[in-house]
Amino acid sequence: MGNGAMPRIATVLAALSLGVVVGAVLGLTGAGGGILAVPALVVGLGWSMQQAAPVALIAVAGGAAVGAIEGFRRRLVRYRAAILMAATGIPVTFIGIRLAHSVSQRVLLAAFAVVMLVVGARLLWQSFRPSSPSAQSDHVVGHVDLATGRLVWNASTALLLTGVGALTGLMTGLLGVGGGFVIVPLLRRFTDITMHGIVATSLLVIAIVGIGGVFSAVLSGATLPLEATFLFSAATAAGMLVGRWASRRLSAGQVQLGFAAVVLAVAVELAVKAATL
Repeated sequence: MGNGAMPRIATVLAALSLGVVVGAVLGLTGAGGGILAVPALVVGLGWSMQQAAPVALIAVAGGAAVGAIEGFRRRLVRYRAAILMAATGIPVTFIGIRLAHSVSQRVLLAAFAVVMLVVGARLLWQSFRPSSPSAQSDHVVGHVDLATGRLVWNASTALLLTGVGALTGLMTGLLGVGGGFVIVPLLRRFTDITMHGIVATSLLVIAIVGIGGVFSAVLSGATLPLEATFLFSAATAAGMLVGRWASRRLSAGQVQLGFAAVVLAVAVELAVKAATL
């Protein structure tokens, strides 16, 4: 076996294992895989943020599409809400990509670390905070009609979904994340859609906006390493199926607590990497 074979084998194994983990987390949470995909490639394969972002988007969008198809089969996807969020988010990805190419690697890593610290701390706080259904009802603007089971459409609902979509697009372009960590908590906070419905809807938005983000990145000059992209994406899709299966057997509290710990650990790793560049 040649000397060049071992590094290649190591890269293949790393891409496969990282993809399975990212897909499983995405399947479990509907939000977490995207925020872990870029750090996995940056830390696991030694890529830059600019290299990792489009590959992560392809993998996360593909994995999310697998989960969204399952959500459609189970009639959980709020497809009108998803289409509005995606239609708003895709154009904003161009702005995020331009910003990403205008700042240094250190700044991008630091920004990603801050986002992950905020997300991880929030999830950890929610894990230990007693639930308060009445508190949520005071903030709900997107209501589900109990008679029809459909979302009630009005100006407030449309404005909420448009804002969520725009923020998702910005994070997708800037950091190469799917945006589920934006969609899921905001829809939980401001709508009374069930959690399973929120996750399924989030996965559809991630798939559509992620694909749009990939095209935006390619048009902006990004190049994709084909082998690593294919392996990481295929492993992410496989991990997604495992995660969706496991999500029906684990409690939401267990998933959230474990995910919060992983996010905080990765955030610290990224912060150290940014400080030592």
